[in-house]
Amino acid sequence: MKKSKLTPKQDVSRRLRIADGHLKKIIDMVDNGTYCIDILQQTAAVKSAIKRAEEILLMNHMNSCLINAINSGGQEKAMDELAQVFRKMN
Repeated sequence: MKKSKLTPKQDVSRRLRIADGHLKKIIDMVDNGTYCIDILQQTAAVKSAIKRAEEILLMNHMNSCLINAINSGGQEKAMDELAQVFRKMN
């Protein structure tokens, strides 16, 4: 995987804007009666962009917030939060 030169925040924002653009296109496609398979291909692109944004957010959280929480003695709360996020993501 190619390394991004963007900060995690910039990368997440970029990916979510991409997903937003795809989603707007999907709405237009549905409204215009576009072939279902073409719409499904676009919904897959939205899911992929959001999934990658989530991965970046999670990695950034683990590399900063989680480490800081563990170092300051807040590991139990931090691990509970992380477990909650994993449950919601699945």
